Amino acid sequence: MNKKLNAAIAAGILALSATSALQAADRHAQASTDQAPSESAAERFIDDAAITASIKARHAQDDLVRAFVIEVETVGGEVQLSGFTASPEEKERAEKLALGVDGVRAVRNDIVVRAAAD
Repeated sequence: MNKKLNAAIAAGILALSATSALQAADRHAQASTDQAPSESAAERFIDDAAITASIKARHAQDDLVRAFVIEVETVGGEVQLSGFTASPEEKERAEKLALGVDGVRAVRNDIVVRAAAD
């Protein structure tokens, strides 16, 4: 893929992640019967969404990592990577990129390496 396409994909991922984070925050606030979530909980949620979006953007911009096959979830700064890759190098690169994002405390790499289909 060329760099312009990667940048466009990354921008789309960031926009979708931000929208998803806001929708989830709204659902969480609506589900509370007595009070809205505390500001610190909301801030942590937004921080986690920003971490996830940053990792997805880095994956999309990388030449080795296929961002569309790797799922990223973040809770409390701890990231879980899952999905399937064609090589151990791609799995390791996805983890290294995630570890390079500000706010990441730990990465659990549950990516499974599968040989490419013939």
